[in-house]
Amino acid sequence: MNLTVVDHLGVAVPSIDEALAFWQDTLGVACHGVEEVADQKVKTAFLPIRDTEVELLEPTSDDSPVAKFMEKNGGRGGLHHVAIRVENLEAALAELKEKGVRLIDEKPRRGAGGAMIAFLHPKSTGGVLLELCERQ
Repeated sequence: MNLTVVDHLGVAVPSIDEALAFWQDTLGVACHGVEEVADQKVKTAFLPIRDTEVELLEPTSDDSPVAKFMEKNGGRGGLHHVAIRVENLEAALAELKEKGVRLIDEKPRRGAGGAMIAFLHPKSTGGVLLELCERQ
């Protein structure tokens, strides 16, 4: 498996608009667009910082994974996941499954920005929700 770079850090927020005010106005980081990912029940905004990005995640439904994360976190946002880019996502998932890693996604699916993604279960990763992603 070839891990290439930390692709992004996913940060759960109650409001993308409020979070963007901080990231853009206070820190000076430009947003490269807001996108809704309907099947994940989330609205996202990507903010590039050199070779990686911060992904802001606002739940669009009370039953979304991000909303459930925030509920467990006392209604607050926070670091939701770490995404690592791989060269071949299908091969990486097969290798991890063979090694006994618990997968949330057994097959790649389309995520924000057109990337193919898959999540690894925190019980196999020391408590961190880890996303693997492949970009074309």
